[in-house]
Amino acid sequence: MPIFKISGTKLKKLNSLPLDKEKNLQALVEANLIEVLDLLFLATEYTTTFGGRIDTLAVDTNGSPVIIEYKRNKNDNVINQSLSYLKWLKSQKPGFFEKLMIDKLGKDKADKIKLDWHNPRVICVAENYSKFDIDTAEVVPLRIELMKYRYYEDGIFALEPVNVPETVAATHAPIAVATGDTKSLQVTDTANPLDNLLAKASPDIKALFAELRERIVAIDDSITENPTAYYVGYRMGNNFAEVHIGKNQLKIHLRPIDFVDPKGMVDKIPDGYNWAMDRRVYLKSDSELEYVVGLIEQSYKDVI
Repeated sequence: MPIFKISGTKLKKLNSLPLDKEKNLQALVEANLIEVLDLLFLATEYTTTFGGRIDTLAVDTNGSPVIIEYKRNKNDNVINQSLSYLKWLKSQKPGFFEKLMIDKLGKDKADKIKLDWHNPRVICVAENYSKFDIDTAEVVPLRIELMKYRYYEDGIFALEPVNVPETVAATHAPIAVATGDTKSLQVTDTANPLDNLLAKASPDIKALFAELRERIVAIDDSITENPTAYYVGYRMGNNFAEVHIGKNQLKIHLRPIDFVDPKGMVDKIPDGYNWAMDRRVYLKSDSELEYVVGLIEQSYKDVI
């Protein structure tokens, strides 16, 4: 998609430029992981026991480990390489990744993220992909996300998804969830995480969530829904809304922006909780739905 700069009443098309070195792309993305991919940086050029080096290791705000690989030229088979690293990652014990999180993020923040070891992601970043790359990503039943970057004159950088992978969260594999303030773990069935989330809601809140869900996905046909063990996320590259379902209300986390909010419904989550989505609004009745959807749309515009 061409990018234009507004100058008065004129539009000037910006030219796409090559980055000087592929390493510069990696450094740029790593320095801005929260902003561009909603991820927390853990390590660069991480050496595996297989002998290779993972370009970037990160964790998302849902606790899923993330491998990022950068395609250095059009002939690189970045997907196969990424899958090899994913195989290595899944052969490790989660303890090593938890230690990596603690070392990089600090214990308090790492504990609040709650590692989801059974739901890793692979993200590939490249200027272009072949049809073979795209077909492979669609066929392999894993979370492989292809991101295409463009660098333009005037210092403009764009990163957009090429494919929209099916969520792998709804599998029959159990995940470990921390219980209370203890270090013990309990196994939770994630065969249908959305059903699990809705189980505690009253009939009125279930109906309200159904209406909200319909309104959110109607904003843009590229929006994806991702139910996790804790909330239902809605994303366009990055999450812009995370709906926590309670018995008598819906709590919605939004992007950290300044909202046009004349009713004052949005509040800021205290910094100590370390939420990337640190604005929230509560929805309790149909009468509030239209207003809350307007707030969600403002959050959505922050990720496009």
